[in-house]
This record gives sequence, C-alpha cells and structure tokens, in this order.
Amino acid sequence: MRTSQNGIAVLKYFENCSLSAYPDPATGGAPWTIGWGHTGPEVANGIVWTQAKADAQLLTDLASREMVVSCAVTKTLTQGQFDALVDFVYNLGAGNFEGSTLLKLINAGDMEGSMAQFGRWNRAAGRPMRGLTRRRAADAALFAGKTGTQAIAIGVAAA
Repeated sequence: MRTSQNGIAVLKYFENCSLSAYPDPATGGAPWTIGWGHTGPEVANGIVWTQAKADAQLLTDLASREMVVSCAVTKTLTQGQFDALVDFVYNLGAGNFEGSTLLKLINAGDMEGSMAQFGRWNRAAGRPMRGLTRRRAADAALFAGKTGTQAIAIGVAAA
C-alpha cells in the first residue's frame, strides 16, 4: 500500500516545507530538520536545500515509513488508516510506533480503541504541544475515513 494524496496533504500541512535546516521545536537543537520534516545525521544548522531536493526526499522518507507500517501491522487496513499510521511514523518514528499500544490494539483488531490512542501522542520533551495535538487529531480523523481536507480542518480545530 502507498500513501494516498489525502495522507500526503495532511503530512505536508503539518510538516510545512523549510528549505533551511531548523532546530527541533521541543529541544531547540537536535534533531535538526529540513524539507518536509526530514531529519538525519546529514542535517545540521546552515544546510539549505532546493524545493526539488525537499520533494524528492519526501518520497524517499515516505517509502521507508510505509514499509514500517506494512511490516508492523498484521490486520487489513483501509487507505485512511494506512495514511494516518504513515503520518504517525513519519512524525514520531518507527520505534515509538512499533512499541505503542496503538499498534497492539490495531493488531488485536480493536480499530475503535486504537483510534483513541492518537491523542495520547501529543507531547514533546514531556510537554503537550499544540501542533502535536492538532496533528494527532488530524491523524485520528484520517484513520476514521475523513478526507485530507476534512482531517486538516478537524486537526486545526482541535487546539
């Protein structure tokens, strides 16, 4: 399964695109981020990309997150559920997803219970973050079958 345009719209809305590297909002430092939320050892203060580089890296990053979701989930997902989980992994990382109650509930077939888990992932450095609260609400909306536009609106209204 691949991320749909709805999933990409939500991801792009909440990531935004910065062609200059910037520090993590929660730490004020590492991990540094560039493009559509790309992090890695090559990203540091002073790095600048073109839009074409940012867009190409997004596709590479999406493919790795799609693989994480595809390998970890044992149940059949709807497109919206898949999109929401890819965005979750894109933002929070594979390790957080693979060890989460969210994944355990999905693999147990409890889609309603799993949907309620998104809102628990709104903290950075132990503090609730408005942007994460909004993004998790959008993820939950995608998971529930809303379009990208609807999910963004629900996310924006959440905080």
